Amino acid sequence: MATFFLILIGFFIIISNVVGFISYQKKKSLYAAAFTILILAALFGAIGGILALLIIRDAFAIFYGLQVGYYLLINSAVVLLMAVIVTVIKQYNNK
Repeated sequence: MATFFLILIGFFIIISNVVGFISYQKKKSLYAAAFTILILAALFGAIGGILALLIIRDAFAIFYGLQVGYYLLINSAVVLLMAVIVTVIKQYNNK
């Protein structure tokens, strides 16, 4: 069961990063991409929780889904940190 949720985490991280990249291509804003990934973290965490409830059929299975959302939130924080670093480097190079 643990391997299923690890694969699910990897799949959701890849999908959210691809959607964030598409958002970056449309708006040319790293912050918009980070926000998109943050919103997808909540959505995919809810989907993971529902899948866990359907598969395991236990009330505490929702915590597996929340763990999926937790790793997606960490991914979103990393993307936001990278956006801040890129902005600082751009501002430093412009001066």
